This record gives sequence, C-alpha cells and structure tokens, in this order.
Amino acid sequence: MIDLRQKKLFLLDMDGTIYLGDTLFDGTLDFLSRVRERGGKYLFVTNNSSRSVSAYVDRLAGMGIASTADDFLTSVDALIWYLRGKYDDALIYAFGTRTFREQLAEAGFRVTDKLEDGIPLLVCGFDTELTFQKLEDACILLGRGVDFVATNPDWVCPTSYGSVPDCGSVCEMLFRATGRRPKFIGKPEPEMALLSMERYGYSRAETVLIGDRIYTDIACGVNAGIDTAFVLSGEGVPEDIEKFQIRPSEVYQDIREIFLRME
Repeated sequence: MIDLRQKKLFLLDMDGTIYLGDTLFDGTLDFLSRVRERGGKYLFVTNNSSRSVSAYVDRLAGMGIASTADDFLTSVDALIWYLRGKYDDALIYAFGTRTFREQLAEAGFRVTDKLEDGIPLLVCGFDTELTFQKLEDACILLGRGVDFVATNPDWVCPTSYGSVPDCGSVCEMLFRATGRRPKFIGKPEPEMALLSMERYGYSRAETVLIGDRIYTDIACGVNAGIDTAFVLSGEGVPEDIEKFQIRPSEVYQDIREIFLRME
C-alpha cells in the first residue's frame, strides 16, 4: 500500500485521470490543493502531442485549475530532448498537428509536412488533423529507410463520447503497410518520469505516478522504479492488470479516493 502522505512529487496523467473530455472529475481540485498545502508538487505528464503547453494551460483554466508551463511535461518535451544533438541540422518530416510542428520548430528543428528528398527522419505524434496524404507520405519515407520516432504508443485517446485512434493506432497502420515500427519516446518508456524527478530534485521514494492506463501510465512508473496509482476513471479496467502483466502499487476508483487517502 502507498503511503500518500509521504509523497512529494505527484506525476499526473490528465485525460481519464483528472478530467474526461471537458468535464473535471469530482475531487480533482481538492487533491491539487492538498498537494500544495503539504508543500509538494504535482506535474501534469501527458503523452498527448496534439496540443501545446499553452493550450493545456488555457484548457485547465477553463476548468478552474490555475497552472503555468512549469506544471507540465509532455511527450513532445521528451521528444525534443531525445532529438537534441542527433538531428539538429536535419530536415524532419513531422506527422502530426500544426501545433506539433510549431513546437518542434520553436525548439530549433527544421520541420516539414511535405514529401521532399533528403529527409532522414519521420516523427509521428497524435494527429487530430490526419489526412491520407500524410499516411502516404509516411509510407514512402519508411520505404526509403528513414529513421522513425513516435511520441507515444497509446492506442486510443478518451473523449466524452468514447475513444478515438491515438498515435499508437496510426503507427500500427504504418507497420501493417511497411513493416516498420517506431522508437516510442513517451509513456511507457521511463524517460518522462526520470526527467521529472531530475528536473525538480525528488527521489524515487518521494514520487508517485497516477494514471488510467496500465500499458502506458503504470508501465512508465514501473519502468522508472516508482510507486504507481491506477485509477479506474478513464480507459483502464481491473482486468488490464492481468492482460498486460503490469502491476500497479495501488488501484483506486478515482482521484477523489486518492484525495481521501491523503487525510
């Protein structure tokens, strides 16, 4: 059992964990206030690469959560960290939203969404602006043997009406067409959790990751060697524990139950 009162850094998945669609879960504001009251820090850690951090700040503000860029770590942040020093001068085909391309460009990378000669790398993110042209371009590039990196392996992104295909599903389509799989950067890889602890100076014992997906959120925490809290308010169900053979430290119904356990 996790002693939540001893935790200082709370790594929080967002969609399905603290809200769903545009609906904030009951208990979220209480939980966030409690963390701050106790001198801890919460960090929103998301695999969603379709939005910029500023868009997340605005979205949370609309739900009553005041935040700054310092409260977020996205899979695009981790992707930029991974690309730095490897592809600084390369022309990168960015398969994703306009915002995804802008974030890479603002970090100093040369990016395009047009098929050109001399492209050594295809990067793929969650694309809510998906077109068949992008799929065709990606297949051509992968057939040429370019490097292939993707932000996250999530199969679906939860919404208020169900789910939509996420980056992992699109990458699976590309694999079926080309036989090529990407190197994934975001959860379940441990880098996002490790970067969070390094950036803010917390130990593994002081850190817990809270999320609604066994195969990404909980796996990230397990791979990073930290405690994990699996919430049943989003995509995940209890049967996923046996299905994926990944065991969280604790299972909770929702964020309100976690808040109540912090008393």
